[in-house]
Amino acid sequence: MRVLIAEDHERLARSVAAGLRRYGMIVDVALDGDDALARLGANSYDVVILDRDLPGTHGDDICRRLVADRCESRILMLTAAGTVDDRVEGLGLGADDYLPKPFDFAEMVARVQALGRRPGSAQTGRLGYADLSLDPATRVATRSGRRLSLRPKEFAVLECLLVAQGKPISAEELLERVWDLATDPFTTTVKATINRLRAKLGEPPIIETVRDYGYRIGGS
Repeated sequence: MRVLIAEDHERLARSVAAGLRRYGMIVDVALDGDDALARLGANSYDVVILDRDLPGTHGDDICRRLVADRCESRILMLTAAGTVDDRVEGLGLGADDYLPKPFDFAEMVARVQALGRRPGSAQTGRLGYADLSLDPATRVATRSGRRLSLRPKEFAVLECLLVAQGKPISAEELLERVWDLATDPFTTTVKATINRLRAKLGEPPIIETVRDYGYRIGGS
């Protein structure tokens, strides 16, 4: 699941981002509305955590624009104002959910995960190829009935390869989908993750290298 946090309180934004990454999510942070719009224009997000009172482009205007553009991102709106009228107004703008500040982090995680499971958001159905099975909802992957102990990035790479259904995915595309924007685009982290994943998947090999392009599972 890829998440954008649009929040002008930098300490809060970085703290929430670090917490969501521990749950295996890919998280980008925008500290003002203009940056949020730029990131939304360049990337696809499953969930947008959107503060209403952003500097630059106001959070309400961002919400209206996403709805008008029929963006598939789910919107979790944040605000320091937590009255019923405020919640009704925020939901009336087109937000999918509403969370007043201060909030409990566990509740935020639960709400983000619930939004990501809705149709049109993150991949929710069980995936598989041959004796390999992966369930995005429970974050469990098995091969020949053996549960695999995967790191969050390894799980996310495996999920991307299975979703592609045999279509090759380049290292650059995996970097964009699985790692956030702070990652060095010239890093070898994708190759290292693929190597660890292959070792954990065991024999026979299931991840194929497509010469001069990338990787795939189940190609003909």
